[in-house]
Amino acid sequence: MSLHGLATRALHGLDPEDAHSWAIRGLKLGLGPVARADDPILATDLAGLKLPNPVGLAPGFDKNAEVFAPMLRAGFGFVECGTVTPLPQAGNPRPRLFRLSEDQAVINRMGFNNQGLEAFAARLARRGPLTTGKDLVGANIGANKDSEDRIGDYVTGLRRLWGLASYFTINISSPNTPGLRALQTRAALEELLSRLSEAARALPAEGRVPMFLKVAPDLETGEVEAIVETCVAQGLSGVMVSNTTLSRPPLRSPHREETGGLSGAPLMALSTRVLKDFATASAGRLALVGVGGIGSGADAYAKIRAGASAVQFYSALVFEGPGLVTRIKRDLAARLRADGFGSVAAAVGVS
Repeated sequence: MSLHGLATRALHGLDPEDAHSWAIRGLKLGLGPVARADDPILATDLAGLKLPNPVGLAPGFDKNAEVFAPMLRAGFGFVECGTVTPLPQAGNPRPRLFRLSEDQAVINRMGFNNQGLEAFAARLARRGPLTTGKDLVGANIGANKDSEDRIGDYVTGLRRLWGLASYFTINISSPNTPGLRALQTRAALEELLSRLSEAARALPAEGRVPMFLKVAPDLETGEVEAIVETCVAQGLSGVMVSNTTLSRPPLRSPHREETGGLSGAPLMALSTRVLKDFATASAGRLALVGVGGIGSGADAYAKIRAGASAVQFYSALVFEGPGLVTRIKRDLAARLRADGFGSVAAAVGVS
């Protein structure tokens, strides 16, 4: 077993949130892995972003933009930091993060705990000028729990991080901030996206980057089509499909009854089904990122074949450690070649 694998196993002896804090400290000390150069077959495009590979780190791991550089060195093609809110907030009471080891899953009810926009922006500012094909770092923005104007919080986040992020993700789908998912309804979403579009038009053109919407997998009939049409009308670049789920497939872990969002392996089937719905409804008009349940190259390939131009994962790191990204990329490249594809883009949506 590698040194990083041993470290992952040792961290499992700690409370999950404490283990995560120690992992962040280790990465800040330079203890993370350094990946080899990517296989050229993995280079691809995501809404104009030139990715060295399509495997990204999902938000939640690097909430405060502290370790995006080590995670890029570990082999991720892009890293998404956050969710960040305008004001710092403590989040929900602990315990609020649970490993479901028997199910290769995680339940969290963190509640957007973060250090706020100013600390987040200061760290992004230190990475230098933006490029579209190197060190791609996205900003996942949200609203404070006690905000009187949640849409205004998203506008504040966009304005403060303008010119600092490679792309933005508008997170309206966390199940752990009461009422937040109501922003997915058509009228609320139209207001949110129109205000964000208006704010973006007033900002310097050189800071203009792709903007994505992050949605829940727990959508009702007809909601997918409404979300797609609203995103297209308001000029969004794409959709991140999906966030954690409030549903509970059969689980074995004693933590299965904990409240919060479920992620990890049990989310794979549901999130991929919803991804296919978005691919059908958008018909190429939006770039899609497949998120939820990825733990192998086969999983990443299934998302791409279902319509995703790129993928993200986080929960599987809890069980497999940072070396997993290299294994996923190696397996994905082999599967692309075995099926006769010369690029990631050639395989998008073939299922």
